[in-house]
Amino acid sequence: MRALTWQGKRDVRVENVPDPRIEEPTDAIIRITSTGLCGSDLHLYEVLTPFMTPGDILGHEPMGIVEEVGAAVPDLQAGDRVVVPFQIACGNCWMCLTGLPTQCETTQVDAEGMGAALFGYTRLYGAVPGAQAEYLRVPQAQYGPIKVPEGPSDDRFVYLSDVLPTAWQAVEYAGVPQGGSVAVLGLGPIGDMACRIALLKGAGQVFGVDLVPERLNRVRERGVETFDLRSFDDEKELVTAIRDRTDGRGPDAVIDAVGTEAHGSAAARMVQNASALLPRKLSGPMAERFSVDRLAALHTAIELVRRGGTLSISGVYGGMADPMPMLTLFDKQIQIRMGQANVRRWSDEIIPYLTDEDPLGVDDFATHRVPLAEAPQAYDMFQKKQDGAVKVLIKP
Repeated sequence: MRALTWQGKRDVRVENVPDPRIEEPTDAIIRITSTGLCGSDLHLYEVLTPFMTPGDILGHEPMGIVEEVGAAVPDLQAGDRVVVPFQIACGNCWMCLTGLPTQCETTQVDAEGMGAALFGYTRLYGAVPGAQAEYLRVPQAQYGPIKVPEGPSDDRFVYLSDVLPTAWQAVEYAGVPQGGSVAVLGLGPIGDMACRIALLKGAGQVFGVDLVPERLNRVRERGVETFDLRSFDDEKELVTAIRDRTDGRGPDAVIDAVGTEAHGSAAARMVQNASALLPRKLSGPMAERFSVDRLAALHTAIELVRRGGTLSISGVYGGMADPMPMLTLFDKQIQIRMGQANVRRWSDEIIPYLTDEDPLGVDDFATHRVPLAEAPQAYDMFQKKQDGAVKVLIKP
């Protein structure tokens, strides 16, 4: 089959690779019909390269048709149309039953000290072949895949794999009171959708912050009050401007949908270049321990949120040695919630909104649709924020 493979920093290629096959009774094979390019994929493209291996198949936002199922997958059959969550979970362990499939005790990557395995996302999460391909092997298929009805286009449901539950969880974790206020930092796919969900769930004020005109325009058209970072000389001016809209206190909640800047910072490049000179056994731990993050968005969020407010982090951070302003966090009594989205925890709540009325605007959420053969160019375009690219769908 054809698949998009990682070959090095900013080097991804469509290559011929072996077809996936049933390996365990709980497996299924899916023919991919649509798959997303995620901002998290850009971290692999630029920032988290020490954790990648040439030939890794990328992608974790799949939708497709079931081709084959293992003997222990009773609820799927060939021909079913499914969305596959980006994490791999069993549905039966204590963590899954508690609503935390991202911490699944069956698929935890114990060797790396990480949570549940993920599709197409580095050796830290199991080095499982990803979904930017013609076919995908789905482990734990007795639980993961979500059957969706025939008829509506893939664009109606593909975002159930990641974008919708990630944004939904970000808003849930933010705990915005009815009629309250929330600021969303970063208006890529997750931040954009988080704004839509916050409005849908009754937020009275939603503030969107970014510096890309197309992203600001998209959320502004849906009733979000936008703040262009390019209009402010520094963080303090931005914080003051939003506080002025919230009686001087700051918003009830702030959602950090940025995380590690996917284009990489100067510090990240220094770590990458240094680690590239080391043996593989040393390069990963160096990058992990000494951080590839720049915490500008997180520090802004901490400064911006009102005292006693909530900080919800959906952006991906990769390092462990970053300085945190613990005194400020303690003094302001800020609550923090974060983590990978627990897709199956939220999917049943989200599906009723994927109706003919389309209140979340999923039908036209994608800005670009490209064939698999053009995926390398799509990565380059998305990483450089060119051509108004906010969300790219790949059609194998």
